[in-house]
Amino acid sequence: MDYRPELVGGHLALDLVNTVAWRLDDRRRIDRIADPVGLRRWLTATGLDPAGEDPGELRRTLVRCRETAYAVLRPLAAGDEPRAADLAVLREVAEDAVRNATLVSARPLTWRAGTVAGQVRLAVWRFFEDEDLHRLRQCADNDCGWLFLDRSKNGSRRWCSSADCGNRARARRHYQRHSGAPA
Repeated sequence: MDYRPELVGGHLALDLVNTVAWRLDDRRRIDRIADPVGLRRWLTATGLDPAGEDPGELRRTLVRCRETAYAVLRPLAAGDEPRAADLAVLREVAEDAVRNATLVSARPLTWRAGTVAGQVRLAVWRFFEDEDLHRLRQCADNDCGWLFLDRSKNGSRRWCSSADCGNRARARRHYQRHSGAPA
């Protein structure tokens, strides 16, 4: 089946983290940017243009950034504290992003990156700086593992995608109610 990127996280940093499908199920886990075609599809869906960049190096950088962000975000989504070692790696990613960016004298001053890898690293750094992490959630599906920002008014969003994980959960509950199967 062809990979069609789903950008449901609410931020580029979360959409990067969500390039691993079924993260919590070792039997079904799929890295959607493991090959050049999947990487290109994700970049196109996010509006990033890697023209002139080495795809192998770009992928390595994005995977490091993705796994670093996930290591810090997953405990935050669960209301826990990230490990100090994971925060230290995140700091390295942020410092590298700024070190390789250009400060643009627009109002307000802003950092701009000249590469896709730099743009993504800056987006991850900005996510931690700018977003309300109290709205960070992990999909309620036991195997999914995708993260998203719950921007609903009452903060009640449970699924990365109501049409995907939400429908599966509703179908499972319906089956259990009508088949007598244990919950």
